[in-house]
Amino acid sequence: MLVIGVTGGIGSGKSAVTDRFAEHGVTVVDADLAARVIVQPGKPALQSIAEHYGEGLILDNGELDRAALRTIIFADPEERHWLEALTHPLINEEIQAQIAAASSSYTILASPLLIETMQHQLVDRILVVDVPVELQIQRTVARDQNSEQQVRAIINSQASREERLAKADDVIVNDRGLSWLDQEVKRLHAFYLSLLD
Repeated sequence: MLVIGVTGGIGSGKSAVTDRFAEHGVTVVDADLAARVIVQPGKPALQSIAEHYGEGLILDNGELDRAALRTIIFADPEERHWLEALTHPLINEEIQAQIAAASSSYTILASPLLIETMQHQLVDRILVVDVPVELQIQRTVARDQNSEQQVRAIINSQASREERLAKADDVIVNDRGLSWLDQEVKRLHAFYLSLLD
């Protein structure tokens, strides 16, 4: 099974790219969704988080208060490392199960932390969705209503553009219109299919 890793910094447009691959019938395994699965109510990871940070991070409906947790871990690198040590192995297990269940001709693994984690070992090629940092900030502030300071903290916690591009097999510079993006994904889809011959 050919697995293409799709990554890029926050606000780069990874979802816009992977949505277009999905329109071509390609299974998209999303690391962010896998990260949500492992902290659902009743899962051991959620219990560990509640024990570590207190019940205040659990909402009335039993789910994790992701915004409050994000504030904590981006303010304190030690806490981020603790959380990553807990969750990354569980996320990788969930991702591997979803890849194994995929039935399309090849599979996309979408992950903002593909380079930073061991997830890059799960893929055959890396497609980087790249945009200038100022555009990342502009898009993310508009989309998430986060402060520019918080967005910069998230960007600084991720691999740099240079690090991502150095690992890339393929690159989409996502600073143009959607029709151009459609064509780029169509071109890459045909290329990835050709690798299966």
